[in-house]
Amino acid sequence: MPVALGLGLPQMKQYDIGRDVAVVARAAEAVGYESLWVFERVLFPEPATQGLYGVPGLAWPEHYRSVADPLVTLTLAAAATERPRLGTSVLVAPLHVPFQLARSLASLDVASGGRLIAGLGTGWSLDEYAAASVAPFAERGAVLDELLDVCAAVWGPDPVSYKGRLTTIAPSEVGPKPVRPIPVYLPANSPRATRRLVDRADGWMPVAMGAQELSRQWQLVRDAAAERGREHPVAVCARANVRYSATPVPGSDRKPFHGDVAQIVEDLLAHAATGIPEIVVDLQSTPRDASELVDVATEVYETARAAGV
Repeated sequence: MPVALGLGLPQMKQYDIGRDVAVVARAAEAVGYESLWVFERVLFPEPATQGLYGVPGLAWPEHYRSVADPLVTLTLAAAATERPRLGTSVLVAPLHVPFQLARSLASLDVASGGRLIAGLGTGWSLDEYAAASVAPFAERGAVLDELLDVCAAVWGPDPVSYKGRLTTIAPSEVGPKPVRPIPVYLPANSPRATRRLVDRADGWMPVAMGAQELSRQWQLVRDAAAERGREHPVAVCARANVRYSATPVPGSDRKPFHGDVAQIVEDLLAHAATGIPEIVVDLQSTPRDASELVDVATEVYETARAAGV
């Protein structure tokens, strides 16, 4: 069975968000992409308190300098399309007030006709936490846990009632309700995160940084699911952060998903061979504008399908 392919929507500085999100979303739907995705970055610190992903000395990429709000972007895509699923990959949960985020996600699911996937994570940027978080960085796991509780309450039947450390909901009617249970995807980047994923989420959203490593991590998730008695399978959607080049990237040490269309498809084939059912191709960082993004995304999709992805 072919792997489902998703596309990252344009959120970066070179795009006209009000025009280009709809253009790219419609083009992606027309060519056959099964899902459309957004990510979250709220600021670009100068100088940064820490390196990219918390790695000392690793510079933040220039394309993080301006990233449009993910829920605004996804709302624009929802209004412009009819079929693709719409996902967040990922929202940094502690940067949001839990009750307000739960309501926004429910409203977006209703507006899109029940197409939303809620990918949630805890983030890594101390600077983003200092600017926008609802709790200190050290409490990020607890905030995610409470957000999951609040979503379950808000999306469930009325009257909604909840008492947590950050959130108190007096018995209330809270709407609109999602069209169907919104799938929640979580990371598995630590033993505790893996347990949370297995116990509380519908799916896992790893970063595709090499087929062998992805296969190893997925086996760990499946082993944890078996150990904890999970009765239904864990959905998986791997995110490929692509650095597209018009010409091939030379060398045997080429990073996964860095290169021209043929190299990107080669990497898609390798990752699809792991049995992962869906891959999000985020191409937006290197194209000059939406027109080039559409052209490259179309070529990647058509070449991948012709190659058997």
